[in-house]
Amino acid sequence: MTNKIIDLNALEAGTQCFPRYIYKSITDSLQNSEDDLFANESEAVTTDGFVKEDAINDDALKHFQEVYSGNPISKEDLFYYIYGILHSQDYRTKYANNLSKELPRIPRVATYEDFKAFSEAGRKLADLHVNFEKQPRYKGVTVQKREGCSFRVTQMKWGKIAGKTGNAAKDKTRLIYNEDITIENIPLEAQEYVVNKKSALDWIVERCRITVDKDSGIINDFNKYGEEMGDPTYLYDLFLKVITVSLETMKIVKALPALEIHRLDKESD
Repeated sequence: MTNKIIDLNALEAGTQCFPRYIYKSITDSLQNSEDDLFANESEAVTTDGFVKEDAINDDALKHFQEVYSGNPISKEDLFYYIYGILHSQDYRTKYANNLSKELPRIPRVATYEDFKAFSEAGRKLADLHVNFEKQPRYKGVTVQKREGCSFRVTQMKWGKIAGKTGNAAKDKTRLIYNEDITIENIPLEAQEYVVNKKSALDWIVERCRITVDKDSGIINDFNKYGEEMGDPTYLYDLFLKVITVSLETMKIVKALPALEIHRLDKESD
């Protein structure tokens, strides 16, 4: 989830986006055919030579409205419903085989109450994930700091468990941030928030570091991001904030309703 229009190469394998809105030039918008998947000129807003259109078309909205007759559902509600249901552990388990091969198919849940619960959860998750840098630092850890410590990072490392090897030897309750700072009592529940097969915390430990490209010699120093913002503690704060994000995410996910598919979608399976 992002609140910016991102580059198509933001992810190494290419990026596919499903936006809340799309923006077309006025000329292109006027040339849209009637069967354009995203056409929704009735809600278009013109700004700076572009037309803002809903990326959720009217047929998609009606598809959901028809099974919850008499209850209000907006395109905004549907957008966040999708984000909510994609976090459902029941959904991911039930459709694991399909999800490994094709784009997600979004079912209609059995009741309006469940639809609303998934939508509200999706809205909370979206706010949490988009605004991860604004979350409070997790305060339940114990931090060991040397006097006059530096917050620069070369490579963060998890602690080690004696007598074990490989991933099993990683003590993920303890982070060696750098030679001056060690963070302890990290809740293991934070590891449950997984993004693309790794926990959010593992991504930070792996990627937020200094690397040198073998061929070009170009240095990629993640510390510079904080320095450019005038915040030398940025990476330290980020790690503690992502603990908060991870725990809050899993709290919302675990409170989601059990996945009960609407009978009309069951019949069409």
